[in-house]
Amino acid sequence: MGKKAAEALDIDYEGLVEYLHCNHSVYMKIGSSVYYLTDCNYESWRAQDTSRRNEKNHFVDCSELVPTVDEFLALPFVNGQTIKDVFDHATFYASLEGEKDA
Repeated sequence: MGKKAAEALDIDYEGLVEYLHCNHSVYMKIGSSVYYLTDCNYESWRAQDTSRRNEKNHFVDCSELVPTVDEFLALPFVNGQTIKDVFDHATFYASLEGEKDA
C-alpha cells in the first residue's frame, strides 16, 4: 500500500476505470471514510478499509476479491452501494509508490 496523495485527482467515472487499469490502486474518500481500492498481485481486485488494520498492520479487506475491474466496480461494499453509485460523492487520491501510509 502506498501513501495517499494530498491532492485529489480530477477524474470522471470512465477515467477511474482507466486509472485503475494503469495504476493498480487509488484511495477513495466518502465523507469521513477512506477506502484503498487495489489489485492483489495483478490477479484480483478488492477494497480495503483504511480505518482498520490487521496483525501485519495492513488495511483490512471490506469487499470480496474479484478478477476484473468491471466486477470490482459492481461490488456493493459501500453501505450496500457500488463505486458508481457513490462516485459523485467521492474524492479520489493517487497512491504514492514507495511511501507507506501513516
